[in-house]
Amino acid sequence: MDYARFVRLRSAIWDQFEERLSTAQREPARLGHADLEAVALAYRQILHDHALAASRFPGTGAARRLGVLALRGTHWLHWDRGDRLPGPGQFFARTFPLTFRAHLPYLVTAVALFATALVFGICLALVQPGAGGAILGPDAVEGLRRGHLWTESLVSTVPPVVSSSGIATNNMSVALTGWAGGAVLGLGSLYVILLNGFLLGAILATTVHYGLLGALLEFVSAHGPLEITLILTTAAGGLALGHAMVAAEDRPRRLVLRQASRDALLLLVGCLPWFVVLGIVEAVVSPAPTVPALVKAGLGLGLESSFLILAWNPLLSRESR
Repeated sequence: MDYARFVRLRSAIWDQFEERLSTAQREPARLGHADLEAVALAYRQILHDHALAASRFPGTGAARRLGVLALRGTHWLHWDRGDRLPGPGQFFARTFPLTFRAHLPYLVTAVALFATALVFGICLALVQPGAGGAILGPDAVEGLRRGHLWTESLVSTVPPVVSSSGIATNNMSVALTGWAGGAVLGLGSLYVILLNGFLLGAILATTVHYGLLGALLEFVSAHGPLEITLILTTAAGGLALGHAMVAAEDRPRRLVLRQASRDALLLLVGCLPWFVVLGIVEAVVSPAPTVPALVKAGLGLGLESSFLILAWNPLLSRESR
């Protein structure tokens, strides 16, 4: 087959494919199943003609046109729509819960490490009470000797708006550190998990020494459970990223890292709005002496349950049946 005959016989198919592809790109919502099959069939014909033109008529106008059409068709038909950011409703109803479920093994690991560091911090501070004092500082220790928690300053000296903003920012920075720590083989995430567990354990043991454990538990009951859960969840994303860096299994490491980075980011985005809520609770409700302890505990349980239900989304289990 000579070049002129090739162009004369096949150009109608090329024109038809270009027209259908342009229509599909302009109005993808109106594309039916039959239309998609027609585009896919024409795309295979374009690939065949492109291979023929590239081998027999390289550098010709037909070869260049077929190259462009093949590239456009490949981009449109093989574009991964899953890379698009979902809307808020779809994100919190489906995308975030699926990502949360996929990271459960890493979350369980993070919880186990946190609990181990917590017990170690408690034991160390009980044996060496000065360890907790070194963490809290001399002013906080002096307040404990007088029977006062350092948290009382949140009510007496700092406006709630200012303190809630600062608390939310600090908590977010901890979560970001645990999340970003996955980029160094997960070591940064491990550091955040172990450090926070150790600090909490040492502080709890120190308040036991001064007889103020009940007061501290009352303070943290409204915000503490969810705050710890959020930090461990974001750190679990960092652990998953670190694992992907050292164990890519049988897939290309580039693809594994890309997926792990995307999933870790989804975890972070799903957790960040809750830190704003916790900042308000920790600044307004937790230190308020007028709010009963049972109300604070109930609020903390409600926030924790709300997050876990949203993160798990039981409706997804029904869909999979």
